Amino acid sequence: MKYSRQRECIRKFLADRHEHPTAETVYMNVKKDFPNISLGTVYRNLSLLAELGEIAKISTGIGPDRFDGNTAPHYHVICNSCGKVMDLKMGNIDHINIIAGNEFEGRIEGHIAYFLGKCRECLEHEKKKINS
Repeated sequence: MKYSRQRECIRKFLADRHEHPTAETVYMNVKKDFPNISLGTVYRNLSLLAELGEIAKISTGIGPDRFDGNTAPHYHVICNSCGKVMDLKMGNIDHINIIAGNEFEGRIEGHIAYFLGKCRECLEHEKKKINS
């Protein structure tokens, strides 16, 4: 694959982030260095980087896909109120593959787990509404 300065800029932007931005957020930030870049180019490069395993694509089912520069195995929490995606620091739960395999006639090769809840900011906002 041919080297691309735009692709490298996208990869570096994601490597320095922990908020799991959308493609549009990546586009707005990369556009500062590459004013002529198109949103389509950003989407294509994000897809390619995800296919290559250099970034992770997080399809939450709540709003647009998010992207993560951290490809090490880890879990996420999705806020049901604002849609924010946050890293969850917890131990590995790969043993659920064995549990699932006991109920499946094929072979379980992995899992994707998202935890759903409310982030601190949404809880505080909710609390202020109740108290006003």
